[in-house]
Amino acid sequence: MKLGVMSDSHDNVPNVKRAVALFNEIGVDLVVHAGDFIAPFAIDPLADLNCHVVGVFGNNDGERVVLVKKFEAIGGEVHPNLASTSLGDTTIAVMHYPELAIPIAKSGEYDIVVYGHTHKIDIQKEESLLLNPGETGGWTTGKATIAVVELEALEATIYEL
Repeated sequence: MKLGVMSDSHDNVPNVKRAVALFNEIGVDLVVHAGDFIAPFAIDPLADLNCHVVGVFGNNDGERVVLVKKFEAIGGEVHPNLASTSLGDTTIAVMHYPELAIPIAKSGEYDIVVYGHTHKIDIQKEESLLLNPGETGGWTTGKATIAVVELEALEATIYEL
């Protein structure tokens, strides 16, 4: 099984479309988004995913009521601060901030802990796999990235869009 991971897309709809196409090509079983979609129209391309999508709000997300409705319309779900989900027997926590993610990862309560906010790729494996896929939007670093986690090996691969 495979988990698709994205964060900080910041209204870059063309990159979200690229991410969706790549996730579908790879055949991920679930996609998580660690926040900062920004506007509701940025959710529309996620409707083309061939799997379920779970997200959390980031610090730049406005119009949250409409974002929730957009997620519901595509059959996904979005949470205010923390999303707790699973894929097979693998438990996954998703949040926007590293200040929350790092202690949760150290607790070992989840197999995978995903965060965003920093726009920097971070992969650490201790008690949990701690993962920041970088930024899907590519506005800050000039590099648009996503990640795919192979659940059996609990290993993440970064893909540039």
